[in-house]
Amino acid sequence: MGLFKRKSEKEKLQDKYAKLMAEAHKLSTTNRKLSDEKVAEAEEVMKKIDALV
Repeated sequence: MGLFKRKSEKEKLQDKYAKLMAEAHKLSTTNRKLSDEKVAEAEEVMKKIDALV
């Protein structure tokens, strides 16, 4: 069973990417500049994910 299975680096980055995109989406209605910054951060995380593959 995988109860105590540790997340791989790729899984951690994917979680971070999803979290950043969710924040960007939420902010897009109130603060566009902050939303764009979150999207930029998410893109950097995606580059790291691509580098792992």
